[in-house]
Amino acid sequence: MPTSLFAPDFQAILDQAVNPPNTAAAAFPSPEDWRDRWIYFLMLDRFNNPNGPPPQPFDDPNFSGFQGGKFSGVQQQLAYIKNLGAGAIWLSPPLKNFEFDPNTYHGYGIHNFIAAEPRFADNPAAADNELRALVDAAHQQDLLVIFDIVLNHTGNAFAYQCDPAGQFCVSNQGAQSGFHASPQPIQWRDHTGAARPDFPDVAAIPDPSLDAVVWPSELQQNKFFRRQGTPDGNGDDTVGDFSVLKQLVTADPDAQRFLIRSYQYVIARFDIDGFRIDTIRYLKGDLPRLFGNSMREFALSIGKRNFFTFGEVFDSNAEQDIARFIGRNTSDQSDLVGVDAALDYPLFNTLKPVVKGFAAPTAVVGMYQNRKNVEANVLSSHGDATRYFVTFLDNHDVKERIRYVDPSNPTKFDGQVTLGLACLYSLPGIPCLYYGTEQGLHGAGSDAAVREALWGGPGFDEQSDFYQHIHQIATVRAQQSALRYGRFYFRPLSGDGVTFGVSGFPQGVVAFSRILNDQEVVVAANTNPTQAQQLDVIVEIMLSAEGDAFDVLYSNQVGPQAPQPVRVIPQGAPTVHEVNGSIGTGPLHVIRVSLRPLEVQILRRASSQ
Repeated sequence: MPTSLFAPDFQAILDQAVNPPNTAAAAFPSPEDWRDRWIYFLMLDRFNNPNGPPPQPFDDPNFSGFQGGKFSGVQQQLAYIKNLGAGAIWLSPPLKNFEFDPNTYHGYGIHNFIAAEPRFADNPAAADNELRALVDAAHQQDLLVIFDIVLNHTGNAFAYQCDPAGQFCVSNQGAQSGFHASPQPIQWRDHTGAARPDFPDVAAIPDPSLDAVVWPSELQQNKFFRRQGTPDGNGDDTVGDFSVLKQLVTADPDAQRFLIRSYQYVIARFDIDGFRIDTIRYLKGDLPRLFGNSMREFALSIGKRNFFTFGEVFDSNAEQDIARFIGRNTSDQSDLVGVDAALDYPLFNTLKPVVKGFAAPTAVVGMYQNRKNVEANVLSSHGDATRYFVTFLDNHDVKERIRYVDPSNPTKFDGQVTLGLACLYSLPGIPCLYYGTEQGLHGAGSDAAVREALWGGPGFDEQSDFYQHIHQIATVRAQQSALRYGRFYFRPLSGDGVTFGVSGFPQGVVAFSRILNDQEVVVAANTNPTQAQQLDVIVEIMLSAEGDAFDVLYSNQVGPQAPQPVRVIPQGAPTVHEVNGSIGTGPLHVIRVSLRPLEVQILRRASSQ
């Protein structure tokens, strides 16, 4: 591919990444296993500005403009993130959006795929250097850096040309159009955002501004843009623009090649460690697999042996779609292995209602059983794909943070947050914490409501209750290798010591084990907000003996009551309704746990035994 017309150093930076002139210039190494690194996800515009407060109230649910967060603001708080226990930072898209658009603070309206966003820099002219300085500073703190990226669309790069009746241009001076079966006439915007009738073809624009159209220059071809307007709900909803964000024709081989090369440049220029890929199910022409494989191979060529890619699959059929986009099916004859993992929306969609007491623990059990079936033939770059899914309880897209504040009793349901996080950090996968959760943010109702300007509100108090609890949970996860690598079993429960099963009622108790060699860690969580529970939990019979004690490694409540010692229930005495539908009759080893309302305990057999 020829050197980009926009970036004269494009090929030089790629060449230097592959063949660094000295050890100091070598790429930052990848982790041996990403499960050792849980992720802190922050929105750049809404995290921190060391130079002043946000212009609007930090939690204004109706404000969708820039609040002023900076790369330097993140750099200033790296120790805060590290002390919490995180091992990686996921940054909302840091690449350049249109300067004329005041509402792309989120970063998903990229128009320059190889340059940093100037509005996130203290010196806009040095944005690339400031972003690289942030990455380098994070690496010095032993924090990995993941960029959120977009392949499906660009920002509001052009307007649709209205017909005489104006029926196709539905809003924003032609920014949106009703859906059409074929490409429509368009007018590319200049650096002020004005749609130019004399710019119908981007390739014919004389000397386009760096603040307009799309960059690098190889992407400046009309054929790379779908130009069909917004999906109307009567066909494939993955074909068409995202509101004013213009969809690329991602099945075009040249567009694929230029996008892949651009993001390889981003890896080399900023020395990052992973990509979160936005809207992956909208990508066509096998691009998810091509892109994932290309990023992995390029990263390997520069010394990053475990560059991590995970995709967003955000729809009602997420489990099936995830299986389409990650790794490859074992029946596929291709040698390409695509994106490493996915954001775990299926777990979010089941675990959160269970934690809130709206759904029974059987819902989470059913989700994992379904996943086993759906992904039975999926081979990922790491092996079992589900062990590397990025798990979460809230984020910038779900319009409601995990914490709910009852106006009459603000702390009444705070135990749901720590209970949910203790489960999340103990389940398979790579946990991801959404910024501000550690400071008790509780926005709800809209995108803006859950994208608060953290530094303008509670700030960065390392002594806050939520911060301290998350630090404790993270410490237990770091110390107990079974919670990162271990096999995973839901545990049937019993109140009478006779009949065992997973709770089929809302506000039940969730119990599961993680087992690694001779280690077993048990998690038991009472999702009932008003009633205590005393229940028998099955433990591994080969790893315990009658009379063994289990220690409480973590509880979200003061003065937790340790379980009763292991007791034996003989063959034939119990009836066990196993999670796979079979019936067992023992023998069993059990511990009796005592849980207060909304209490979670992480337990392990006492080390002296």
